[in-house]
Amino acid sequence: MMEKKQPRGIRNNNPLNIRKGNNWKGEVSGSTDGEFEQFVSMQWGIRAGFKILKNYMTGYGGRVKALTNVHDIIHRWAPPSENNCKAYIDSVCRFSGLHEFERLQFSDRNKMLALVDGMIRVECGQPVSLDIIASAYDLINF
Repeated sequence: MMEKKQPRGIRNNNPLNIRKGNNWKGEVSGSTDGEFEQFVSMQWGIRAGFKILKNYMTGYGGRVKALTNVHDIIHRWAPPSENNCKAYIDSVCRFSGLHEFERLQFSDRNKMLALVDGMIRVECGQPVSLDIIASAYDLINF
């Protein structure tokens, strides 16, 4: 019987499927994926996603409009030109228990864990341990 291949985001320790383009802590040197980042552990890959979300939610330190709800965040994360945003948003809300236009703050650890858990489930079609997601959030320096 053939073994089912793990989703790319899981294989890359990048379950939020962050595209290449930045130098991240925990990034693999000599990456074998030409399109998406690869990380040394799942925590570092999820941490990178949290860093991006923090930038979205603070408006990159006030330089642009802050994105503070699932609707706006997903439209930026997975733009309609590449994704079915409505389906993505609906799924994240169903998995996370968050509401589409509920105001979120990055400092609300529980809601951020729920958001990222939902996003990972959409991106990879399977969950990652909440303990791993929490440890990735804890790697963020406030």
